[in-house]
Amino acid sequence: MTQVPPPGGDPPQGGDPLPSEPPIELRLRRALGHRSIVLVGLMGAGKSTVGRRLATRLGLMFKDADNEIETAAKLTIPDIFAIYGEPSFRDGEERVIARLMREGPLVLATGGGAFMRETTRARIAEGGVSIWLKAELDVLMRRVRKRGGRPLLQTEDPEETLRRLMAVRHPVYAAADVEVISRDVAHDRVVQDVMEALDLYLNRPGQAGPMQPGIAAQ
Repeated sequence: MTQVPPPGGDPPQGGDPLPSEPPIELRLRRALGHRSIVLVGLMGAGKSTVGRRLATRLGLMFKDADNEIETAAKLTIPDIFAIYGEPSFRDGEERVIARLMREGPLVLATGGGAFMRETTRARIAEGGVSIWLKAELDVLMRRVRKRGGRPLLQTEDPEETLRRLMAVRHPVYAAADVEVISRDVAHDRVVQDVMEALDLYLNRPGQAGPMQPGIAAQ
């Protein structure tokens, strides 16, 4: 029988050395294989900021779907909305995300409406693991006020508009594989929450497949 040494001590004489657990980054890369990590959620949830840091931790590429759309269209997203309208924007968004999913494995931050399309959800499920970054209304409002250029919030009452978007989109975001609360804490703390939730989803002991949607790291 292997003896467990006291914390900080050496293995007992004649005992087998304790196996060291691989770091979480390595466990996640192994479990992901060729799959990508796709962050979904409302504007202001922190998808781009968290996604960029998460990609660095895991040694993966990071892509922001909105930036890729602007590069492909040679227009800003507000201009695309103004010139072509939201339906045309959503069509282009779907095509860009399909292309990015073929380029994986990577960490992909999506726009708030991307996951609402059934075809996009299916494509993400086929080639990735989806993570819903969920934030409370007051947290979202504080964040979006710091940055303009949100076409869907160009209304007389942006807070009420965002509340309506939450009511419509949250039930769809709930289909994501993993749910993580995006809190007003250091970004690295949310990144760690994401990694721990992913680790639980992908590597839970004694199970052959992933857990059911809705695991929260809080």
